[in-house]
Amino acid sequence: MAEQYTRFKDISISERILNTVFLLTIGLGYVVALVNMYYTHQGRDGRPGLSIEDVIINYHGSATQTRLANAINGVMEPNLKYKSDKDVILRWINNGADEPEYTEKVAPILNRDCIICHTPSINPSLPDLSNYAGAAVVAHAGGATIPKLVKVSHIHLFGIAFILYFIGKIFLLCDINIYVKRIAVVIPFAAMLLDVLSWFITKAIPEFAYVVVASGALMGLSMGLQILLSVYQMWFYSRKPN
Repeated sequence: MAEQYTRFKDISISERILNTVFLLTIGLGYVVALVNMYYTHQGRDGRPGLSIEDVIINYHGSATQTRLANAINGVMEPNLKYKSDKDVILRWINNGADEPEYTEKVAPILNRDCIICHTPSINPSLPDLSNYAGAAVVAHAGGATIPKLVKVSHIHLFGIAFILYFIGKIFLLCDINIYVKRIAVVIPFAAMLLDVLSWFITKAIPEFAYVVVASGALMGLSMGLQILLSVYQMWFYSRKPN
């Protein structure tokens, strides 16, 4: 006799409700994460909107401006209380971004307008502007540092791996071709690993920023399809008898 496997038709209404609210909450959380990513990374090239150049600047750096200068000239400018503060920060960068001038002129501006977000305890994915060492990193040429990428990637891998596991665990209850299912549960994990690996490669090879975008999109798309198909089969699908 063929071995029987649990499918959505075999679980209780209570389990279906629990699975559904979990999947929908994760889906909503992912949308919010995309919005946060957009506002965090857009405008680094001095133009509104998220572009491939913004991704390159974030990981590889800019040949013409530092990350801080790009942010001050772009998306972060409206956060400054006084327009003249932008010139103060840009002069400090152009003068070599030394510590005495930072302490005297720049730190008061950053402490007033920036560290509400740019503090590791609040948002570890953003540059640390709460002290000179952190500000100096983004005030000099170059993209994200290796220690920064390691820090963000380990958080990324641990957190998203758990989410993908639970989504995949629910998705396995779908009534679809077993080979399609096996490939489908692997794709988001593979895309996530490629995404993180491409961060480090983009630091050396800027053209790899396209892989960052493509792998991130593949992970989100595959995860979204698993969520949608799972919810559909839980509530609206019934297999026709043979």
